[in-house]
Amino acid sequence: MDETAFETLIGLVSQYSPSGQERGAVEWLTTRMKAVGFTDSFIDQAGNAVGVMGNGPKQVVLLGHIDTVPGEIPVQVVGAEHAPPLLYGRGSVDAKGPLACFTDAVAQVGAVEGWQFVVIGAVEEERDSDGARFVVDQYKPDFAIIGEPNRWDRIALGYKGSAWAELTVKREQAHTASGEQTAAEAAVEAWLVIKAYAEVFNVNRQRAFDKILPTLRNIEAGQDGFEQWARLSIGVRLPVEMPPEQWYEKLDEIVSDAVVARVGYPVPAWACEKNSQLVRAFLNGIRAAGGTPSFVYKTGTADLNIVAPVWQCPALVYGPGDSALDHTPNEYINLDEYVKAVAVLSLALQRLSAFSGLGNG
Repeated sequence: MDETAFETLIGLVSQYSPSGQERGAVEWLTTRMKAVGFTDSFIDQAGNAVGVMGNGPKQVVLLGHIDTVPGEIPVQVVGAEHAPPLLYGRGSVDAKGPLACFTDAVAQVGAVEGWQFVVIGAVEEERDSDGARFVVDQYKPDFAIIGEPNRWDRIALGYKGSAWAELTVKREQAHTASGEQTAAEAAVEAWLVIKAYAEVFNVNRQRAFDKILPTLRNIEAGQDGFEQWARLSIGVRLPVEMPPEQWYEKLDEIVSDAVVARVGYPVPAWACEKNSQLVRAFLNGIRAAGGTPSFVYKTGTADLNIVAPVWQCPALVYGPGDSALDHTPNEYINLDEYVKAVAVLSLALQRLSAFSGLGNG
């Protein structure tokens, strides 16, 4: 194995960087970007790592995230005879693999006349996407590529929205033999109403991407001698046709006996345009690398949902790695797949410039 082909990937994964502790990885990546020939690299005001290649008027932003979930995994390459080598480490899949791929591919392509490639390692994606929320107002790209693991031969064109809420139900204190409904019973009933609404909504919707997917994350109850209370913490994955604001209105309607409190940042779902120059460039790149391209629409939420509605440019999500390994204790990436993904992205960026009638400078 030629380890020089994986210096960016292994080096970045070796920098343990759970959300809120990204600084060391950010400093390492900006230094690495300079070493592999980026025109400029710096740390922006949000703490994101930013690398710039070229200064043309047409801009491609490649937005990955540099933070991970907690849980350090020893970084090691494991190989066996007749089997591809695997890199173990936190973030190897989600999502330092895609971010390192962005860095290596842009370094391979180099400066292209008339174009500027901006690679961003955003912070806090695993929490409130602070890094993406900052850059959304700093750039106005012609094309956007978001880094998440979806395999080297697949393109993700959509991510579901999400919204969190706390539902609180209160009841006057009553004797346990009274037969009156308790606050806890009313809270369970409210959850069943939400589940029933989602089931009706989802009828005849075949794809998970198009469904409402609620989850009961926590339930607690108590009393003070005069009043009972019960509180539900509910998360939901939302389809494009159900924006978060509409979901909150529906909650108020169907669980009118509860007080609904919004929690965190609601995020609308987003589906990318399928027939775009950007998508065609990736299809060509995957085929040229020997793959059969396919599309996927994900049930999670990503920084795509933050930036795409504002940038309003052709966008997609790409990156090596098996997303089933996200956040798991045995997270690893297939190094052969990583090499293919770098090749695909390099070819896609070259094809994208060719589509627009511009060649290498």
